[in-house]
Amino acid sequence: MPSPFPGMDPYLEFPAFWSSFHTRLIVAIAEAIEPQLSPQYYVEVESRTYQTDESDEELLIGIPDAIVFAKEDISLPEMPVAEATAVATQPRPETVTVPMPIEVKERYLEVREIGTDEVIAVIELLSPKNKRSGEGRTAYEKKRRLILGSETHLVELDLLRGAKPMTIFGMQSLSAYRILISRSQLRPKADLYSISLQHPLPNFPIPLKPNEPEPSIPLQIVFNHVYERARYSSRIDYRQPVPSPKLSAADQQWVDALLAPVRGE
Repeated sequence: MPSPFPGMDPYLEFPAFWSSFHTRLIVAIAEAIEPQLSPQYYVEVESRTYQTDESDEELLIGIPDAIVFAKEDISLPEMPVAEATAVATQPRPETVTVPMPIEVKERYLEVREIGTDEVIAVIELLSPKNKRSGEGRTAYEKKRRLILGSETHLVELDLLRGAKPMTIFGMQSLSAYRILISRSQLRPKADLYSISLQHPLPNFPIPLKPNEPEPSIPLQIVFNHVYERARYSSRIDYRQPVPSPKLSAADQQWVDALLAPVRGE
């Protein structure tokens, strides 16, 4: 079954769904790009790794490799204090557990030129780690500055309402979601697609070398396929409130009306 929402489904922003959704969508976008490329290009699915620990519980939900560590209780139990004796004994070691760093992987895309492997365009789907203040955001902002100062195009999809958006100058209003298309030859000017909760996701282009046709990604169609293949309609409980941040009064009223049939109201 399709999502009850006409565009992005905000319930996929729950940490329990976001990690797998991020991976599924970025791979599906790669598959939508590839047939439209000329033989001189290819799409590579790349990944970067962040290290975190059990304290960042919300980011770890939905990441299977991390759950094992996140749920382990490594606190030391209270042990009775042995009474002092006159006979000295040699202490024997006991087996304990130490906290381990947890690797969280995020995927992104690069369109490269065959033969030279030159990176023509980078396609990023932002994650909570990218947007929240901390090491993840700092690392992503550094990479973003390097791309924007190079000859590589940047396509940046922000399908998360929460946390601070990436720096973009001249936005008329802050929308729920946004897609930035930054063509290297036109910088600092760029195209920004502002997307509301009530509207379908747009088609967006993938810039290539000058005067070459740009692949167009039908994001709503790609999203619909991902949603149905992952069977999110059977997994999401739409009776719950929309995940934070809190919706405006108008958006909340619209969501309640939209979901009333799904909730059996």
